[in-house]
Amino acid sequence: MPKVPFWAQIVAGLVAGVLLGWLARSQDVTWLRTTLEQIGDIFVQLLKLAVAPLVFFAILVSITNLRKVNNAARLAGRTLLWFMITSLIAVAIGLTLGLLTNPGAGTGLTPKDGAKPEKAGSWIDFLTGIVPTDVITPFTELNVLQIVFMAAVAGAAALKLGDRAQPILAFSESVLELLQKALWWVIRLAPIGTVGLIGYAIADYGWDLIGKYATFTADVYIGCALVLFGVYPLLLATVAKVNPLQFFRGAWPAIQLAFVSRSSVGTMPVTQKVTERLGVPKEYTSFAVPFGATTKMDGCAAVYPALAAIFIAQIFDVPLGVQDYVLIAFVSVVGSAATAGLTGATVMLTLTLSTLGLPLEGVGLLMAIDPILDMMRTATNVAGQAVVPVIVAARERILDRDAYDSASASPVDEGGTPEPEQKEAVPATV
Repeated sequence: MPKVPFWAQIVAGLVAGVLLGWLARSQDVTWLRTTLEQIGDIFVQLLKLAVAPLVFFAILVSITNLRKVNNAARLAGRTLLWFMITSLIAVAIGLTLGLLTNPGAGTGLTPKDGAKPEKAGSWIDFLTGIVPTDVITPFTELNVLQIVFMAAVAGAAALKLGDRAQPILAFSESVLELLQKALWWVIRLAPIGTVGLIGYAIADYGWDLIGKYATFTADVYIGCALVLFGVYPLLLATVAKVNPLQFFRGAWPAIQLAFVSRSSVGTMPVTQKVTERLGVPKEYTSFAVPFGATTKMDGCAAVYPALAAIFIAQIFDVPLGVQDYVLIAFVSVVGSAATAGLTGATVMLTLTLSTLGLPLEGVGLLMAIDPILDMMRTATNVAGQAVVPVIVAARERILDRDAYDSASASPVDEGGTPEPEQKEAVPATV
């Protein structure tokens, strides 16, 4: 059989999903709708199955790998700084779009249409919830933030122990490779998962529901597109001084998978491979990408909560002032770790609403449309998780520009990124 490119498989899955979803809704084919739902749920569940151990061992190994990098503390600090800078730009774009378009006006929705979410975030819960009560519950309840905390502590302890921790590190690296191999098999199922996820979204929600949220949906997609295709290329061209188009050629497999899977953590192995392929050193990539997959959320934690807060405030007729917009920016920059790389951004939204004093019932207004929005949000998240390491590596002069310039849009396989050709050492002239 001819080998079909992975991106073409994804596109075919999107087209098939739309057609099957339309058929299931227009002809009221119940069994087809149920089948599409089950296919999508199984794919997402397979991704989630690896999340807890993958995050733990990825963070642990990434922290210990920093010992192989010169100026590790400086790199970590610069990475965090650029995470915050890009988040601030993204939330500013979201606020501007919301103020210009008034997404809550003319929707026909009322406060009675809302409903409180089962789980809500607050600053107290966020701060106290970082430290787990035991080592088992975070894995069983999939509390990614607590898993990151435990992994960071374990990684720091391993660094302090030095050679005595080598057996643990060797075991952790082997487990991480095993998990990534298994996750690659799941990723190969993405075209089938796409059929289920997109098909069920069309069959269940339909175009009528999307029409009620037309302005809000357009704002989210436009805001994320401005960040993805405007802010990131501008930073790459001016700060990193590299060709932005080349970045998208190399990073497209990860961005594409993120759009379908709606999971930054599930996409993490692909994000890490494409970032290495773009010339970022593997030792730094293995730290920056897992760190970004759990904290770097320009779509879910910046553009979206800014627009959602304005949307909900307009539905509930609550006026927002300058101080409220400043608070939205603060929450987006500081609290983005609350999203934790999982599908959806409910925790981040409830954290924003509770900080502003807006009714949490407003979350219920957006839950129906959330899967449609989450695809673009996650694609933006993952692109940012690859952009920042490229920028930092370029600024620190550790970026392999030859590798960057030769990166292709071909699919990334689980075999890894080929090592750059070793150049023969030339004796220095006395």
